[in-house]
Amino acid sequence: MDLITLKFVLRHALAESMASIRLPYVKYICPHAPKMPVRLKHFASMPSWFDLTGLNPDDTEDEAGIKKAADCIKAIIEHEIKNGIPSHRIILGGFSQGGALSLYTALTCHHKLGGVVALSCWLPLHKSFPQAAGCNVNKDISILQCHGEMDPVITLRFGVMTSHKLKTIINPTNIKFITFLMQHCTCKEEMAAVSNFIAEQLPPV
Repeated sequence: MDLITLKFVLRHALAESMASIRLPYVKYICPHAPKMPVRLKHFASMPSWFDLTGLNPDDTEDEAGIKKAADCIKAIIEHEIKNGIPSHRIILGGFSQGGALSLYTALTCHHKLGGVVALSCWLPLHKSFPQAAGCNVNKDISILQCHGEMDPVITLRFGVMTSHKLKTIINPTNIKFITFLMQHCTCKEEMAAVSNFIAEQLPPV
């Protein structure tokens, strides 16, 4: 059976890192974020799933943009399900904004998913949860959350706060939070953890 992992890769460096740990029986989909003016970058046009005004827990968020981006990913999920991939064999994942979108999409999805890989990111619209999760079909989903201890972009404090919030939404025993001695990037040890997580959640059938 063809398996699928949705990887929301926003940086070529991460794509190269993922290439070294790909499992041969897993299908990887890497959708690209559209270009848009981003306020945080003085309205410069760049690939972004939604607008950003800041990267702190209390900053104003682009609610409409976040929900629109999540709908785009949910459309991909629906397409794969129609093509015969069971939803519980689908993992969402990504780095930074891509990881944030993966978390939000999974927690608001009406299909039971296989897991989430959340690297150096946060939970968008965190104040809307747990209500935003609705019937919460993914209350038992497994999440691998990794963060750099010296991350100057998405601070470790924000990552820890995100982990604590996630534990109020889903089964806390299914959340694995790992930190690495790095900044806003990836490392070999982190990629090994990602590979192990995917293999655990998507064993060969």
